[in-house]
Amino acid sequence: MADARGKYADLIDEQTWAFIERSAQSYPDDMHNLSLPQQREAYAEMCQTFAQDLPEGLLYEDEQLNQNDHTVPLRHYRMADRKAKAHLIYYHGGGFILGNLDSHHDICADLCAQTGFDVTAVEYRLAPEHPHPAPFNDAMAAAIYVGKSTDLPIVLSGDSAGGTLSATVIGALRGNTAKATEQVAGQVLVYPSLGLNTNSGSFVEHAYAPMLTIDDMQAYYLAYSGGSHEPNDATFLPLLDKDFSDIPPTVVISAQCDPLCDDGRLYCEQINSAGGQAVWFNETGLPHAYLRARHSVQRAEASFTRIVQAIQHLGAQQWPY
Repeated sequence: MADARGKYADLIDEQTWAFIERSAQSYPDDMHNLSLPQQREAYAEMCQTFAQDLPEGLLYEDEQLNQNDHTVPLRHYRMADRKAKAHLIYYHGGGFILGNLDSHHDICADLCAQTGFDVTAVEYRLAPEHPHPAPFNDAMAAAIYVGKSTDLPIVLSGDSAGGTLSATVIGALRGNTAKATEQVAGQVLVYPSLGLNTNSGSFVEHAYAPMLTIDDMQAYYLAYSGGSHEPNDATFLPLLDKDFSDIPPTVVISAQCDPLCDDGRLYCEQINSAGGQAVWFNETGLPHAYLRARHSVQRAEASFTRIVQAIQHLGAQQWPY
């Protein structure tokens, strides 16, 4: 932490350092060296540390989406006093090995309250017990199910690994006959992992940034892949795709002090080069996982407002960028 603080002294402000140091009390930098149960326990503790009260008027209920050999837990949110104009599907982060409906409960609640949209959170199966394609299959099944359940425009979103899943589902829905395909109005990705090039750009510049390091990412990729993956499998990581045409409008919001920063830029460049609509925001001085700082750090609060507005714009089928 001391080395990182020196390197990032001119980028990260004191509010953000306070958030980083508070996070490290339950989830330190070397978590990838601990056992999986220890990591999950520490992650749950960190999430609880930053948990916020739920907004007034919020209603939510859980549902089990039945698949052939398992169920996918879903949590549906809505505001009691508002009729939603769109439906948001949200995939939680956690490196494909951590997280669940509870870990992102207050984040999804805030998204529901601030967008006014209905929200469905998805608890996909986790690696390493369930490596790729299990998380993708659950994410895809949930998107198709929501499409059958509503006639509203659908926006997909997620943070970190959840952003990965959103983008893989968006790519796979092209050409799919599911009703959700016609309803998807766009996606908003928050500091997503989208590619495998860990030898250049932000993966080198921010290899040992606070909150996420290249060592963490390599451990996550290994668990998620199960040790191997097809070289052009876009359901594994979106930047492995060879065709970026017909991707719905896309907003990617990255953190400047994050190994994953360049993934968002590269993904948007590919979409725009293929004739689509994509815009990339790189949030100055923020680290990975800053969504939990949205009520305590001004930069994170401003970014969360940008995320909410992006979801609202896409849900209204607007492109103001």
